[in-house]
Amino acid sequence: MNFSPNAYQVLKARYLKKDSQGRVCESPSQMFFRVAQAVAKAEKKEKINYFQDKFFQIMSNLEFLPNSPTLMNAGTCFGQLSACFVLPIEDSIESIFEAVKIMGIIHQTGGGTGFSFSRLRPQGDIVASTGGRASGPVSFMKIFDTATSVVIQGGRRRGANMGVLNMEHPDILKFIQAKEKEGEFSNFNLSVAITDNFMRCLKNREDFYLINPRQKKRSKKVKPDFLFHKLSSAAFNSGEPGVVFIDRINRHHPVKGKIEATNPCGEVPLLPYESCNLGSINLSKVVENQRINWEKLKELVELGVRFLDDVIEVNNFPIPQIEKATKVNRKIGLGVMGFADMLIKLEISYDSEAAVSLAKKIMKFIRSESLRASSKLASERGVFPNYKFSLYKKKGVKLRNATLNSIAPTGSISIIAGCSSGIEPLFAISYQRRILGGKNFLEVNPYFLKLAKEKKFYSSSLIEEISFKPSLKKIKDIPLQAKRIFVTAFDISYLRQIQIQQAFQKYTDNAVSKTINLPEKSSINTVKNIYLLAYKLGLKGITIYRYNSRKKQVLSLAEEAPLSVHAEYSGGCLGKICSI
Repeated sequence: MNFSPNAYQVLKARYLKKDSQGRVCESPSQMFFRVAQAVAKAEKKEKINYFQDKFFQIMSNLEFLPNSPTLMNAGTCFGQLSACFVLPIEDSIESIFEAVKIMGIIHQTGGGTGFSFSRLRPQGDIVASTGGRASGPVSFMKIFDTATSVVIQGGRRRGANMGVLNMEHPDILKFIQAKEKEGEFSNFNLSVAITDNFMRCLKNREDFYLINPRQKKRSKKVKPDFLFHKLSSAAFNSGEPGVVFIDRINRHHPVKGKIEATNPCGEVPLLPYESCNLGSINLSKVVENQRINWEKLKELVELGVRFLDDVIEVNNFPIPQIEKATKVNRKIGLGVMGFADMLIKLEISYDSEAAVSLAKKIMKFIRSESLRASSKLASERGVFPNYKFSLYKKKGVKLRNATLNSIAPTGSISIIAGCSSGIEPLFAISYQRRILGGKNFLEVNPYFLKLAKEKKFYSSSLIEEISFKPSLKKIKDIPLQAKRIFVTAFDISYLRQIQIQQAFQKYTDNAVSKTINLPEKSSINTVKNIYLLAYKLGLKGITIYRYNSRKKQVLSLAEEAPLSVHAEYSGGCLGKICSI
């Protein structure tokens, strides 16, 4: 196993076991064995050693990695292995502070939490029990944000939250503008839940009504284009809030229950108290001699589905409600990382129709094999308990898991795997990384380095020049073919990025996390067009980030200094860090 200096620093800081003195006491290989051994205990006695070896093999080869809590906690006293949770919040002080308490427990073990604040009465609304006035959702969100900051101090990584508010809530403007001041709600990603009704009113230029959740009555009439402009302006200025198309999510949800929120990065819509286990296949590892090894990919999908289902069995859930909600539906999220690397190895430009076609082909195959693997597990172990209430029952398809696929940003695990993050394009070819510990380390894309040496256009001065540029387009001495293949997020139009996201979403039953990166000189109208196109093309949610819309961002460009990135940045949103 070869790890970059940064990958090894991340492993040491977050994942490898430590003794009572805080000293690392296991190697990466031992970590993978610890995880494989713990997860394989879910298997029948005679099969434990077989699957332990299989799980160890795919992890140690960096072909598949589970979400961070599984790597951190499997085989330890924590034993909490899930990355994603959604907690309910009702319109009462008791419910709000119960959610804060459970959130703290989850964050302490490395999980992330999602909340819908849509049930809370708006600011200024009457509180009958006290005769006072309500603070409103945004004020209560500050309690969650502060509590998250406190828990960070005792944990191994930052806590992460998703806050969702319905577009029809009377406090929607306050929510939309909540992060306009940089530094506010730093432990939250925010998303507006947009309904089909809002999109219809926007299209037809009809009045839209805000509804008080306490009374379930109309409280105010507004112009939908006014709200849409405010939403687009806020995203233009700060990258947030994002958008989730909540009615579409619920239409495609395969089991009973109403979805109101997602996990922190938006790729897993969950019911109240549900958790989900994620894992990602490294697509760069299934390319051999410029061809895709479909048999290898098939095996990785089958093992990945089995691994994630086993995690549910051996998991130590934070509270009984989460265990019950998780086990009745047994949702998992098998996804991918290294898509940009795969394209490079196949000599396909990310910014091409061929890339979109390949994305569809790859995800269709993964979806088909995921269904096959879950059906096989259902034959062995039985269907998920809520199967009788599911869409699959009506179709006569027996499955072990209510959902199977998610595309996560894979922030930390893609650094460990040494591949591009999720389905994101490369963010740069050469750059300075501020690794954990404070040192700077020059990273150069290994595929570019290999090609430059093979084609004899490599020089140390060229690599230095590249480290000052976000794109290869204007750099001399690089062949056109190399420029075509090694495109970065700064080269790719928003339309192509959305097409790639749509290609993966088409064959993903959960959702897709991808950031649409925009140049600094983009316009608010561009943001509006992106949201309209995302809705039209069937996406479940979307996030944009305009370069330099925040003073503090994880990728920095300066004419007098090389590109520099935060230790944990692996691609995607330039303003946030994903720690799945």
